[in-house]
Amino acid sequence: MVDLLQLWLPILLSAVVVFIASALAWTVLPHHRADFKPVPDQKKFDQALASLGIKPGLYMFPYSADPKAMKEPAFVERWKAGPTGTFNLWANCPSMGRNMALSFLFYLVTSIFVAYVCTLGLREGDSYLRVFQLAGTTAIMAYCFGSIPKDIWFNTPRRAVVTCIIDGIVFGLLTAGVFGWLWPSFVSAPTP
Repeated sequence: MVDLLQLWLPILLSAVVVFIASALAWTVLPHHRADFKPVPDQKKFDQALASLGIKPGLYMFPYSADPKAMKEPAFVERWKAGPTGTFNLWANCPSMGRNMALSFLFYLVTSIFVAYVCTLGLREGDSYLRVFQLAGTTAIMAYCFGSIPKDIWFNTPRRAVVTCIIDGIVFGLLTAGVFGWLWPSFVSAPTP
C-alpha cells in the first residue's frame, strides 16, 4: 500500500508543472485569445457603467430574487425581449500575485486529491501506464468537468468551454505523467 505522504513529491511537482502549463496557456499560446470579445463602443460603455454607479459584484439581467415574480408577464416579456446575461464587475484591477498564488493552491489541492485516489486504487510498484491511467482520469475529471454545469447555465460561449476542456485534458495528462514517473516502486526488504 502507498501512503499519501509518500506522494509528496509528485503532488508538489505536478502542481508546479500544471501551474506553468496554465500560465503558458493563458499568456503565450493563442487559443484563449478569442474567448472574450470587446464591447462595441468601449468609451460609451464605460460612461454608462460609471453613470449607473454599479458597485463591484456578479450581476444578472433581467433579475428577480422572487421566483414568483419571474413568472409575471412583464418579467417574461423583458426576458424574451433581451438583452439578457450576466456580468462580473471587479472592484479594481485583479492582483496578479494573489490570483497566481490561489491558482497554485488549487493545483496543489487537486494533486492531493489525485494522490489520494491513486492510493486507493494502486499499489507500490504498479506500472507507469497503470498509474498514468488512474491519475490521468482523476486529474482530467478535476480540471475539465467542474465548471461545465456553470458554463451550461450561464451560456459560456462554446469555444471558451472547449478551450478550457483542452487545457484540462493537457493538465490532467501532465499530472498523470508526473505521478507515473515518480510512483513508488517496490522496496525490497533487506536480507539478513
